Amino acid sequence: MEAKDVSSAGDDAALEPSRPRTFIKDIVRGATEELVGRKVVVGGWVKTGREQGKGSFAFLELNDGSCLANLQVIVDAAVHPLTQLVPTGTCVLVEGELKKPPEGAKQNVELKVESVLEVGPVDPAKYPLPKTRLTLEFLRDFGHLRARTNTISAVARIRDELAYATHTFFRKNGFRYVHTPIITTSDCEGAGEMFQVTTLFSDAEKVEKELKQNPRPSESDIEAAKLLVKEKGETVSQLKSSKASKQEISASVSELTKAKESLSRLEERFKLKAGIPQKDGKIDYAHDFFGRQAFLTVSGQLQVETYACALGNVYTFGPTFRAEHSHTSRHLAEFWMVEPEIAFANLEDDMNYAESYVKFLCKWLLDNCLEDMEFMVKNFDKAAIERLKLVSSSPFERISYTKAVQLLKNVTDKKFENEVEWGIDLASEHERYLTEVLFKKPVIVYNYPKGIKAFYMKLNDDQKTVAAMDVLVPKVGELIGGSQREERIDVLVKRITDSGLPLEPYEWYLDLRRFGTVKHSGFGLGFERMILFATGIDNIRDVIPFPRYPGRADL
Repeated sequence: MEAKDVSSAGDDAALEPSRPRTFIKDIVRGATEELVGRKVVVGGWVKTGREQGKGSFAFLELNDGSCLANLQVIVDAAVHPLTQLVPTGTCVLVEGELKKPPEGAKQNVELKVESVLEVGPVDPAKYPLPKTRLTLEFLRDFGHLRARTNTISAVARIRDELAYATHTFFRKNGFRYVHTPIITTSDCEGAGEMFQVTTLFSDAEKVEKELKQNPRPSESDIEAAKLLVKEKGETVSQLKSSKASKQEISASVSELTKAKESLSRLEERFKLKAGIPQKDGKIDYAHDFFGRQAFLTVSGQLQVETYACALGNVYTFGPTFRAEHSHTSRHLAEFWMVEPEIAFANLEDDMNYAESYVKFLCKWLLDNCLEDMEFMVKNFDKAAIERLKLVSSSPFERISYTKAVQLLKNVTDKKFENEVEWGIDLASEHERYLTEVLFKKPVIVYNYPKGIKAFYMKLNDDQKTVAAMDVLVPKVGELIGGSQREERIDVLVKRITDSGLPLEPYEWYLDLRRFGTVKHSGFGLGFERMILFATGIDNIRDVIPFPRYPGRADL
């Protein structure tokens, strides 16, 4: 059998050959003697560009985001028109040879371009991020471009390293990663500051539009359709009693079926009403997408507990949401939480894991992200690296809430804005005083008053406090909040009702106590707070790629 020639002029164009790209980080961190003379393909965005030698060649400072450092690139005018390459923000893909620069140059190696493979040009008159130093507040108006700046790209790499370190820590400690739902019907915090998920408004708009284009049938239309169904039914009965032919009866039945379907459609349309469906003067969520009220989650904790009660040690790491109308530098409407849950663990086990985890993150940044951390020290917080060293190497102080209140009430060298009394929720100023002034290291405060903590936290024998703990660190105050969970069903039921919450949405949660209840504990780390702590940046809006807060949800 002869092989057929499958090639023809009508075939798809040949694939563009792959061009393996070398990351700038691998060039600037590599050994000079091994790099010089190598041919490489490099892509990136021009930080600065300038023509030299009366326009005969140009220097480009190229950055590809793989590291903070730029690569100096030299392009001759004979290779490519220089005016297209030098504007800040221009994207280029170039091929060339790595060479040793002249004595006294900052770089160990530079790239002499032999060919310009691709150019993404920029009109310098319109590019919104000039070479001048820009404030972080200004950059928030350019969320789609701000990652090209040194600060935001450094934050992105630090954030990525902390995420990788998080998964590494929990994997090393025998935890399983569980994806908990973003849409929930449970309020974990009991605070009620939740974004509602509903299709009632869009459904109402569709109905209103539909009724304008095709008005509702009248009662007389319905009666006429019912009469037609009755007539068609009687016709079928008459044909059957007169022993008509099978063909006649079948045709008549078909007409009856069509009449019934038409009536059903009319009755459905007759029920259509403009506006939000209501029952007993309240919104009727039975007509909503999920058949009940639903929200964006404020925490994956309750759901991840179900897996802790089956797999043992688990954690979830994902976005959470809070509809709090706050414009402070510490609050976001969308933020990420790391929430481990540990079966057979008491409060001390919980504190041990929390301390180990925070230390692991700090050590990870020192070992894997030093260049970006040095940038933070130079530009934002001179103590950032020292703070990481302190936290990663110091045993955390552990004191009860009662002891913390006593210590703060005895303070004479500072006047707190918020008065300290037993029963208050410690403010950031109190937390920072404990960790920055009194102990000069991280502090874990435990056994909080039950009135300021969530319903699921284990009630202590004194009936006044719960087995809760907060990890406080310099710069941000509370970094972690955790507790031993209440495993006694009778106590948990009372705590839910005392909190003014209905039992029905939590029946599944109570089932975990009804069927094989287990002592377990867990905590939550606000991921953005960890980045604030590490970098020393002041505003939480600058440590998340796309900040959401009241009045802003760009992109």
